[in-house]
Amino acid sequence: MPEEIETADKVGSVSGNRYAEIVAELRKLVETASRIQFTIGDYALEVEPMRESGGQERSDGLFTVKDSLFRLAEDIGLSYAMVDKARWTASKWPKDRRAAGVSFTVHQILASIADDEERFTTITSPPKGKARWTPDEANRRVGRQVERPVTPQEKISAIHTLATDEEVAATVTSDLLRRPAVVAQVDQEDKVRVVEELTRDDHVAAKVTTGLLRRPDVAFRAMSDDTARHQVNHAQVERGRQARDHFEDTSPVAPAIRNIDRSVEFLDLVTACHSFVAAAGRAVPGMRDRQLGDDERTIIHENIARVRATLDWIETAVDTGKVDVDGELAKLLQGE
Repeated sequence: MPEEIETADKVGSVSGNRYAEIVAELRKLVETASRIQFTIGDYALEVEPMRESGGQERSDGLFTVKDSLFRLAEDIGLSYAMVDKARWTASKWPKDRRAAGVSFTVHQILASIADDEERFTTITSPPKGKARWTPDEANRRVGRQVERPVTPQEKISAIHTLATDEEVAATVTSDLLRRPAVVAQVDQEDKVRVVEELTRDDHVAAKVTTGLLRRPDVAFRAMSDDTARHQVNHAQVERGRQARDHFEDTSPVAPAIRNIDRSVEFLDLVTACHSFVAAAGRAVPGMRDRQLGDDERTIIHENIARVRATLDWIETAVDTGKVDVDGELAKLLQGE
């Protein structure tokens, strides 16, 4: 009994009844076309039966197979790919296992099921709720991408396929990230990873970081990280040094400022020496008739050594203008 076709008031530009007539006629043509394609495959199999692949001798045989099928395709006016695919599909479906009313296309898709019995059983059992196999249902069965995605995963796969080109992927991602509802569903770790990827360019990273640090809560949390805080402080010092270098290289009043700086540094040094002498002058007389313990004397001697080294450093700087600190002096000044 012919399968009933679901009708509607109108499909496209034709009435529901006319559409049903068209489908019935086309199904007959599809069956005829399927028989033709299977016949092509059967004849191609006769010309070149299926062979196992692998091994040097068999590789030579496979090269001969291609030559034969290529000649057959040219002689009947078809492409090699079509003849080769028809041959492979026919090899998977013996004549007594080909399902009537199922298109060659569906047979071709389900041919990828490796197990013979599973394949033969599948084609006689359409999906639940479906009267017949369709190419999309067959693709779902074997795990391939469908032409009309329905489930979220199918839609995701379709998007990935369409966005294999980097430029297309970038445009799609930009558009999606403009939708707050989409961004809200992204995991926290993925958001961080996306931001890191988008800020690989130093110029972009600087602009984004500037904007984020204007937010008090973000700045507070960022400065809780020791490394981040150190980098910010280092950047501030470096920024100041660069600004000073630029001023000294370009400003016409820089020489006068340098003279003032030197005067201030001279006064600071004289003041430091005077303060030390004055402090020593007040403290030393108080030591009259006082006996210090061994630990106290050790501490005093260590500090005297630091003072002596510092005075030598000052004298060298005054005489030569060199203020470099060697390793030993640095340790003394740091109290090590």
